[in-house]
Amino acid sequence: MWFWHTLALALGKTVGELQAITSDEEFAHWVAFFRQHPFDDRHRYHRPAALIAQAGTDIDARLHWLEPDPGMAEMNDADMRTMRAFGFTRKH
Repeated sequence: MWFWHTLALALGKTVGELQAITSDEEFAHWVAFFRQHPFDDRHRYHRPAALIAQAGTDIDARLHWLEPDPGMAEMNDADMRTMRAFGFTRKH
């Protein structure tokens, strides 16, 4: 149920609405997507804030795990512009 609520919040729907229109297969795909790209507040805000709070002065070394996966070759130009706006660059 936790994931149903997380998905509903992210999509701006109620749990009931989502359950009525989402097949078991699609739901399984959302779960798999979430495992690769978590989009809940804990992962988007709380973990990075906790990391920064503990980072001390060597923040760059501690933030390396927040950078996009080096396998982002499949990203298009619009994706890369968005990533650059957040300070990320393509690693070679």
